[in-house]
Amino acid sequence: MKPVFFLTQVSLMAGISLLTSAHFAQAESSHGIAMYGDPALPPDFVSLPYTNPEAPKGGEVVFGNTGGFDSLNPFAPKGTSPWQLRFLGYESLMGRSWDEAFTLYGLLAESIEVPDDRSWVEFTLRSEAKFSDNSPVTVEDVIWSYETLGTQGHLRYRSFWSKVQEIRQTGPRSLRISFNTPDRELALIAGLRPILKKSQWQEKEFAHSTLREIPIGSGPYIIENFDAGRFVALKRNTEYWGENLPIRKGTQNFDKIRLEFFGDQTVLFEAFKAGVLTAYREFNAAKWESAYGFPAVLQGKITKSEIPNQRPTGISGLAFNTRNPALGDWRVREALLLAFNFEYINEVITGGAQSRITSYFSNSSLAMRPGEATGRVAELLAPYAQHLPPGTLEGYSLPQSDGTKRNRGNLRKAAALLQDAGWRVQDGLLKDAQGTALELKVLLRQNDGEMSSIIDIYRKSLERLGISISVETVDDAQFVERQSSFDFDLTRIRRELSLSPGNEQRLYWGSDGANIEGSRNLMGVSSPAVDAMIDHLLTSHTPEDFTAAARALDRLLTSGRYVIPIWSFGKGRIAHVSELRYPDRLPLYGDRTGFMPDVWWYQED
Repeated sequence: MKPVFFLTQVSLMAGISLLTSAHFAQAESSHGIAMYGDPALPPDFVSLPYTNPEAPKGGEVVFGNTGGFDSLNPFAPKGTSPWQLRFLGYESLMGRSWDEAFTLYGLLAESIEVPDDRSWVEFTLRSEAKFSDNSPVTVEDVIWSYETLGTQGHLRYRSFWSKVQEIRQTGPRSLRISFNTPDRELALIAGLRPILKKSQWQEKEFAHSTLREIPIGSGPYIIENFDAGRFVALKRNTEYWGENLPIRKGTQNFDKIRLEFFGDQTVLFEAFKAGVLTAYREFNAAKWESAYGFPAVLQGKITKSEIPNQRPTGISGLAFNTRNPALGDWRVREALLLAFNFEYINEVITGGAQSRITSYFSNSSLAMRPGEATGRVAELLAPYAQHLPPGTLEGYSLPQSDGTKRNRGNLRKAAALLQDAGWRVQDGLLKDAQGTALELKVLLRQNDGEMSSIIDIYRKSLERLGISISVETVDDAQFVERQSSFDFDLTRIRRELSLSPGNEQRLYWGSDGANIEGSRNLMGVSSPAVDAMIDHLLTSHTPEDFTAAARALDRLLTSGRYVIPIWSFGKGRIAHVSELRYPDRLPLYGDRTGFMPDVWWYQED
């Protein structure tokens, strides 16, 4: 907010003063902030409702990751770091409650202040907040962190910084961030930026940090030891400053956390069976029922826990690269969806135990409603009606097969669509008017056995249409590089979605990222209608309008045929040593970031 200069008339100054006072009167300091309405917990709350504030401290847990790592800086644009690090060792000004759609409570900050229009946000730091080296967290550290992450950090932090008009210190422990665009979510995003220690990076290149340069954070864990590519060992900071904060009560209970790395998921599972790991997440329902009869389970040393959730399914499956001219035609993508015999594949891979993702926000109130678009959803989509894919307004659902191996009915429909799009079978191969055969390459990580098995079944259906499909498996580094440069026809995608979709939607499918290498818009979605619905999400002032925008966006993405969805995960499945416990009261989001290991503890009978 810039001051007004050179007003000489007293009366005018008085008027300005009154207006300014009225504006600031709308902003009140608070212990928390919600996307809509007020935070559910009062200022004097004792702990988050899904934690056990009496949970004992102690014990060690060992988790497994696949692949490797070449960096311990989870905020830099270069290198691969263990994904857990940014949640264990680092903190932001506010912390999230996973029992509300999108609500934050004070962490490094003791209070937050916003005006009604949320054109700015002001934070006041806690006087006791400290980094792991026992130095205080200062306003200078906070401002430096915002700027450095926004200009030199990972791409995930860049978009927010472009919307910051000004950031300045307003008091010994306070700072204000003003925004240059209307966006109600920005105040909350600001509260979730990680805060790092400025002085650590003097005369060092943050963007090109090595394994020797571990960022200093304020979180409850610090790295004790590591072996590049093999393991990272963390220990509790015995002088952690925030242990008694309400938002921290009952969380971060383990003394030590060790991350072990394995070549593939099969080896990782065997390590769990052998007792090397203390917990294992299972994503295959059939395997959950059939592969857990080993001795440790039968003897009661391993417990199988199922964690339900009420969050959107998100999207998981095979993403089409629409930058490929062939895949840029919705008719070709629909044909490929018809050929994907989900019912048969699901029976073979999971025993039919997993339900399918039906839309991006399925399993939630934000999911598109079946049939024709009506009410506010129809109003939002109406300006773009002439350019929408078939089914958007009329109603669209994913093709269903008859469940048989041959899938004849859907393959006939697929062949007709391909012919309509100008493709013909010649000498057993599907070719366009120029005689170029349709040959698709699928990019996968090494040892992605599940998706490789799916493609093996899928291949047989495509061959009947004259389409060839091959799999390219690469290591983690190459996989990231190839996805970043959009060097694929189809690739594995997983996008988790929340009950409060916001700016991340631009990263996932906004037009601005369609042709920028390194963006998360893998499919190359470039749609004015999609962009407009994201804008509506960010500027809605009522829950009803927000829900309508989300349902309209869900329609656009689903009918856009950008992904071949596979199964949903309506509940988490965690096998763990019996000494690991979690509260009976589960969060709204279930087994997601902030659940394990955050609210678990070690307890022997």
